Amino acid sequence: MITRTLLAVSIFAVTAFVAIDDARADDPSFIAVGAGAYDWNRQKEEGAEFRLEYRSGDKYWELKPMLALAGTSTGQGFIGAGVLMDIYFGRRFVVTPSFAPHLYFGGNDDLDLDYPLEFRSQLEAAYRFDDRSRIGIAVSHYSNASLGDTNPGTESAMLYYAVPIDKIFGN
Repeated sequence: MITRTLLAVSIFAVTAFVAIDDARADDPSFIAVGAGAYDWNRQKEEGAEFRLEYRSGDKYWELKPMLALAGTSTGQGFIGAGVLMDIYFGRRFVVTPSFAPHLYFGGNDDLDLDYPLEFRSQLEAAYRFDDRSRIGIAVSHYSNASLGDTNPGTESAMLYYAVPIDKIFGN
């Protein structure tokens, strides 16, 4: 049973990979805006998180650079840069894992992430429209990788909308 399942998943992955060459070929740079729940898992200081990201269309070994700025309704903020990878399932569905070190500021007695350097890992699943814009949901985790005295970490659940930059500036 496990062998058949692995075989089916492998065939699906190869088929999806072959079918996505056209989808990957015309991927532009994006401006992405996100909003969602901050600290929804640990619930030490729940609030809203708002994100603005630049996602480059340039690829380096399938990895794309990204820049991010985030703030929370609880007075915490993040500025970061990292990499992402778009993985297509057909022309419409895109899964995007990303990793980005962030400078962290804010914090209080309820929730302090305990170090100015936090690492955000995220997994996003999105639907791609004909104009290449995307709407998606994402879950992310912030961690200081035990660089601080403590490593409380926190999670965010976000709704994203990503617009190709050429749509914004009319190129």
